Amino acid sequence: MKDGWGQSGENLAGCRIRKGLVIGMIRFVKGTLAFVGESEVVLENNGIGIGISVPMSVIELLPGIGGEVMLYTYLNVREDAMQLFGFLSQEDLRMYRLLVTVNGIGPKAGLGIMGAMSSQDIRYAIMAGDAKAIAKAPGIGPKTAGKVILELKDKMEWEELLPEKDGGSIIADKSVAPVQTEIVQDAIEALTVLGYPKMEAAKAVRSVAVTEDMTVEELLKQSLKKM
Repeated sequence: MKDGWGQSGENLAGCRIRKGLVIGMIRFVKGTLAFVGESEVVLENNGIGIGISVPMSVIELLPGIGGEVMLYTYLNVREDAMQLFGFLSQEDLRMYRLLVTVNGIGPKAGLGIMGAMSSQDIRYAIMAGDAKAIAKAPGIGPKTAGKVILELKDKMEWEELLPEKDGGSIIADKSVAPVQTEIVQDAIEALTVLGYPKMEAAKAVRSVAVTEDMTVEELLKQSLKKM
């Protein structure tokens, strides 16, 4: 043992520490659920209890104590601590990693957003510019919500909001994707003009299978049926 770490500077989390840097990372943790708190769980793995901070949305879906759980994790390293944040899907982990890149969104604030909204709803809100929806998360004010939209909107693609078919995007021909993307945006804008919340408008439009020859009017009519 060297300074509380294992051989070659490895700690129990499986990361190597050298000159203040963490080399490698924990991709996921799988173990038996031993404890559930308000915002933390403990998974037992090989006799070691691993504490992982999780959003409320994860706690609501956990099995009972003694059940097996696998969480995809994000390791936050500070000068005085190392903390794991866990999620039930890789998509949720990807969204969390994007959120914590936003200026003013720390690990706990990002966790609050993930607990208040699903990854898909966050994506809808960002693409639709719906700061009010994001600001409903605990500890997130209108200005911070606006930063989330401003800094992440360019990292989202409208195609990701389109429904999937047979395990893949309905847009098989990439040459027509820009046209369909424009139709989707126009339909969402039209719904917001009619008074529907932007995030709800995006959800309704996404629920419609967009075809190559579909017009904005046709998409709008079908979307209105979903509202």
